[in-house]
Amino acid sequence: SIAADSKKPIRIPTHNWSSQVVMAYVIGGIFESIGNNVEYVPADSQAVYESIRQGDIDISHEVWQSAFGKSFDAARDAGGLLDWGDHEARTLEDMGYPNWVADLCPGLPDWTALKNPDCAAKFVTPDSGGKGRMLEGPQTWHQDLIPQRVDALGLGDLWTVKFAGGADALWAELEAAEKEGRGTIIFNWTPNFTDGAGFTFIDFPPYYDGCRPVDGGDGKCGSPDGYLKKAVNENFPKTHPDAAAIFKNMSFSTSHIGAMAALVDLEGMTHEDAAKKWLADNESVWKAF
Repeated sequence: SIAADSKKPIRIPTHNWSSQVVMAYVIGGIFESIGNNVEYVPADSQAVYESIRQGDIDISHEVWQSAFGKSFDAARDAGGLLDWGDHEARTLEDMGYPNWVADLCPGLPDWTALKNPDCAAKFVTPDSGGKGRMLEGPQTWHQDLIPQRVDALGLGDLWTVKFAGGADALWAELEAAEKEGRGTIIFNWTPNFTDGAGFTFIDFPPYYDGCRPVDGGDGKCGSPDGYLKKAVNENFPKTHPDAAAIFKNMSFSTSHIGAMAALVDLEGMTHEDAAKKWLADNESVWKAF
């Protein structure tokens, strides 16, 4: 390369779901393997794009279109943040259920099945005020997107949306509902560790540009089949040309990312240990970058 990478640490953000944190350590490990220094910075998953644009953080490695596309676009358009390409994995982020729940609500995964009061009654919890409960992720991820959709689709009389404190609460809810034999609808995403366990996303009316309330739409649409993108501060290719070139080439598949999450959420490893194991088991993948 034209110049050697700066000794200044590459600042990688960490957020509040497993694959993102494991992948942060995976990428950090790859950067360290070529002699770079790395620093991990806990960051808000919406505000991080502005932090990258301003140069406080260097990269983002999991830009989920549905949740963060708007924040990413705003930072890119304001200048200072570069689109560094997509992962091979496609994404979906939406409400859904573990496959065993289908029997409780005939007609699923079509969203119109949720209009049936007999269905909603099977999802009542002590905190849901007699309505069926849907458990959304932390409110920082999508604000009021899901409650707005429930109301827009005319489901508000039968269903209420609660917000989880963190991703771990979503997985705890899956386990509790199965134990108690009650229905559960949670926010989830793919790629994730649940890909292998049997999880179905609800078919809401299809997404199109402009359908969400924040874009002036009626909010009745589901989520897009979306990208999983990478972003960098515009100076990163100048200060760390070798790392930037590797990061540009980097592309993880649905199964790579699901495996990263599973090491933590199913096997109980720490994020750091999961990353070490993933790197050791997948040298042929990452050495190709």
